[in-house]
Amino acid sequence: MYLVVGLGNPGRQYSNTRHNIGFNVIDYLCEQKKIKCDKSKFNALYGEYFLDGHKVLIAKPLTFMNRSGQAVLDLFNYYKISLNNLIIIYDDVDLDTGKLRIRPSGSSGTHNGMKSVIYQLQSEEFARVRIGIGKNPQMDLADYVLQAFSEDEKIVLRDTIKIAADAIDEIILKGIDSAMNKFNIK
Repeated sequence: MYLVVGLGNPGRQYSNTRHNIGFNVIDYLCEQKKIKCDKSKFNALYGEYFLDGHKVLIAKPLTFMNRSGQAVLDLFNYYKISLNNLIIIYDDVDLDTGKLRIRPSGSSGTHNGMKSVIYQLQSEEFARVRIGIGKNPQMDLADYVLQAFSEDEKIVLRDTIKIAADAIDEIILKGIDSAMNKFNIK
């Protein structure tokens, strides 16, 4: 079984913000695979589907970004997920808008949601799909990540969200190395 978690903040006021790109990928997966992410338990909304015999849980934490780790831990423990089968999708200010980076492990960087996940799991050894949202050095980081995307950025990110969904399938079906070789474009 795989657990795919998109990080973001619950609530309509956050739905189109930079920090919610992980939620956007989960929403796209639901649309693409014709599934619902509407079960509410474990501090998350979640759903499930099968991909070539692999059961895949998808989730959006309801804990707000800085406490995302609690929802991940609750799902992780209840379903007895292996760290090798956990994939976290989140925004990254250190990547240009629309850039996709897949990694098998690593630190949280400046991302408080990932700090929470790593703290709760007591490990950095799980796959992550990072989606670049760029940065604005003239703005406070918290204000920037809670800002809506411009129309031009939305066009770029529409393709990136589709690619991220394909990358998740690739990780599940062929492994993280295959996904990195295919989707981490220099």
